[in-house]
Amino acid sequence: MSVRRIAIRCLNYGKPQNPAYNASSSMRIEPIKRTGETRETKKARLVYQSRKRGILESDLLLSRFAKKHLDSLSDSQLDEYDQLLDEPDWDIYYWATKNYDVTPLPDRWKDSEILKMLQKDAQNEDREIMRMPEL
Repeated sequence: MSVRRIAIRCLNYGKPQNPAYNASSSMRIEPIKRTGETRETKKARLVYQSRKRGILESDLLLSRFAKKHLDSLSDSQLDEYDQLLDEPDWDIYYWATKNYDVTPLPDRWKDSEILKMLQKDAQNEDREIMRMPEL
């Protein structure tokens, strides 16, 4: 064993180590509850959150959905879309493309009107070339 490894082991001696990984545990950070937000402010935030996901596939699906539908959604539908955007990117993508083998659809989203609209848009029945909408 090298002197460097021994020194590192000595420096860490007695310090708390990372807990063992437990696959059965789940840690979910609750989303921020926003109050007092006007409809226009909420729509602007949802457009931003739809465009800036971090995964190109989700960016394309959600930004096109927001451009097409946000102005016509009711307040309750906006709230539902807001809750959907709190889900992990890949989960939204697989649910939108109905790839439930990879990520099963939770019960709370099975009757979602917003998710059904997103799934219809994701099918791209008109075979349009998908690109990020203009700001």
